Amino acid sequence: MKADFGKVAKGYALYRNDLTEDLFENLKIRGLSFQGRSVADLGAGTGVLTRMLLNQGAAVTGVEPSAELIRQAKLIDEECGAAIEYVNRYAEDTGLPVQSFDAVTALRAWHWFDGQAVLKEVKRILKPDGDLLIMDSGFVSSDPVVQETMGLLKKAIPGRIKPAGRKADSGQSINSFPVEWFEEWQAHGFDLKELYSDDYTVPFTPDTWCERIKTLSWMLHLEEGERNQIMASLKPHLIRQFGDRTYEISHKLFIVLLKNV
Repeated sequence: MKADFGKVAKGYALYRNDLTEDLFENLKIRGLSFQGRSVADLGAGTGVLTRMLLNQGAAVTGVEPSAELIRQAKLIDEECGAAIEYVNRYAEDTGLPVQSFDAVTALRAWHWFDGQAVLKEVKRILKPDGDLLIMDSGFVSSDPVVQETMGLLKKAIPGRIKPAGRKADSGQSINSFPVEWFEEWQAHGFDLKELYSDDYTVPFTPDTWCERIKTLSWMLHLEEGERNQIMASLKPHLIRQFGDRTYEISHKLFIVLLKNV
């Protein structure tokens, strides 16, 4: 089942802007730089990674199927003076020119794509020897606040908390990426160059943490009244357990870097 993130576009923009600060420094160490390069950012959402790529000197195009998420992205772009072109298309059918990009990126989005179709499209728009950067990130299940949150949610909506998108179809993962994906990448002519992870923390108040939880894909399938009822019980529960303060929530960023061969 696809998740309609347009329902929570504003919340997505506010509460999913949570990438590690040394992301690009770590990529440079591994030989990947974006200065002066053309990049297509698939599943761009509200432009979190798209703007970061622009700030790294890339000529970046955001590809996003949700018009509402693009609208939020452009509002943020206007506030920070970023000039970014967005294409309101699916990653599997971008409509972009053949072999026109030095790199293709996807942040927290690959599991929503049709694996075979998107790889054919990436192969079409990416230049020979181009880079494919796929990243996933999120809060860590062992964090105490996360444990309390998930415990309450599992009681409130039993049996409905599942891995997002295609991740639900896999029983085994490597660094959060289903093992089947590695076979897909290789079969479509993408060589694995780097696979690593990075730990970091993100500050949340009880209010902003509840807003972050509302943007989770399986929360979007609930009726608005049910979502609000769950959030109304979550906030006081967290305050009782951890106090009314800022929580430093543990996160992890997973990165795979592939080369078009």
